[in-house]
Amino acid sequence: MPISVRVERTGTPSEALSIVNCDELDPGAGQVWVEQEAIGVNYLDVMQRKGTAPLPLPNGLGLEGAGRVTKVGPGVSNVREGDRVAYILGPVGSYASGRLYPADRLISLPDTVSFEDAAAVLFKGITAQYLIKSTYPVKKGTTVLMYGAAGALGQLLVPWAKYLGATVIGVVSKEASVARARDIGCDEVLVWGSDLPERVISLTNGGRVDVIYDGVGRETFAASLDSLKPRGLLASIGASSGPPPAVEMSTLNTKGSLFVTRPGLAAHATNIAEFQERATDVFSAVVQGIIKPRIWKAFELSDVVDAHSALEDGKAAGAIVLMP
Repeated sequence: MPISVRVERTGTPSEALSIVNCDELDPGAGQVWVEQEAIGVNYLDVMQRKGTAPLPLPNGLGLEGAGRVTKVGPGVSNVREGDRVAYILGPVGSYASGRLYPADRLISLPDTVSFEDAAAVLFKGITAQYLIKSTYPVKKGTTVLMYGAAGALGQLLVPWAKYLGATVIGVVSKEASVARARDIGCDEVLVWGSDLPERVISLTNGGRVDVIYDGVGRETFAASLDSLKPRGLLASIGASSGPPPAVEMSTLNTKGSLFVTRPGLAAHATNIAEFQERATDVFSAVVQGIIKPRIWKAFELSDVVDAHSALEDGKAAGAIVLMP
């Protein structure tokens, strides 16, 4: 019998997450049943479990998975039984051994990409892809500053930006992460401190940086603005320290006609054609070795509480996957 993770109420991992038995359902029109081999764990899952990203409750959890199609519903022509597939977004509920899923949002897996690697890379890889190719088109000569450079997203964005010709300054929260950030390709690595702008100015000979990817939020927002060159762009992509503060429009002018944006995955991957194009680009980058899935740890699905605790406590040194 299939099992799934259920969120009855918001709270800590042990308070909010439970394992329940569920029925294997026959797919309706446009649906398939996917027997899942690996499940991606993302910080958005943590936010939904905690209630900082609203989710109707009770509900399932999870937005990323990979597995095999075992049943095909009426009207489905893009996949067949036995196909290896992966997905992100769509209905929540990837924390399950098997599930129904809309067939038109499935991506076929290249033969050389494992289920585990697909579950570790697709969600974060598409995020990295739109950040460096749409939010701010990174190219030769671009100077990038990336917070959380040693984390799961940084481990994809940094080498991809380097491949495109950028100089990358990584920012990490502790000295222990410096070596890992250098290992993935950062040209310089800074440990976070309030004097970050002064150190960025020194490293760039007064030039500052073109674009900043800031997943920290409130604590780093002011320093990020002060680290941008005129007409530079701050992409606020997370809020691990709390939501960024409001900013006066005149402040952006006085600091050099800066741009600030808050990009999100849904706006870049909801359209199916756009999603497929980005996913194809991600898997192509994996096959070419431009980016490498780096799995820190694979947990059994039944150990989902431990997986969430590790991610939330900052223990994870790479991607986390769940194995049904």
